[in-house]
Amino acid sequence: MSVEAPNPKSSTRIWLITGDPGSGKTTVISKVILRAKTHGFTVGGVLTREVRNHGERTGFLLLDIASEESSSLASTERMPGPRVGKYRVNLKTLATLAQKALEHAKASSDIVVCDEVGPMELFSPEFRRGVGEAVLKSGKPCLCVVHKRLADPLIEELKNNQESKLYEVTFENRDNLPDEIWMEMLEYLRKNAEKQGKSEI
Repeated sequence: MSVEAPNPKSSTRIWLITGDPGSGKTTVISKVILRAKTHGFTVGGVLTREVRNHGERTGFLLLDIASEESSSLASTERMPGPRVGKYRVNLKTLATLAQKALEHAKASSDIVVCDEVGPMELFSPEFRRGVGEAVLKSGKPCLCVVHKRLADPLIEELKNNQESKLYEVTFENRDNLPDEIWMEMLEYLRKNAEKQGKSEI
């Protein structure tokens, strides 16, 4: 018996965003989150925020989207943890806050967000497991930032997943991408609701 190949547009469940530093990846994700919440959907997972002092970037915060709890992800200050460039990575934040946020998103949110799957985060085995469970295995619509150049098995697994679609953020497309991604995600949510016999979204 022949099996039809899935339609790429209708089968997309995992939207991946990549791009150069400063291209606007987190801004794109934040705008999609705003659209989702405006439509009444719950969003969980993690967002990365820059920490600046006198205009200079000195680190990053990791934010639990659902609870709005935040903790230091990396800093230029002296602290234990692996080094990425000029930063030291806070593995405790990844093992506790990040994992808890991803677990909660898998269990209780309509949409899972992970910003980002990159060199800092991938030092943590707990974070790796959290992404695997919440993104690859949850069956929920997911929106993730993946590092553009890093060669890592988890990033390759995300990119090669048959339900994934990869967008690269550029100066030319970053204003239109949030609406494009959101409309695709909304269509997925509507079709999924119909399959489950729920009222129309």
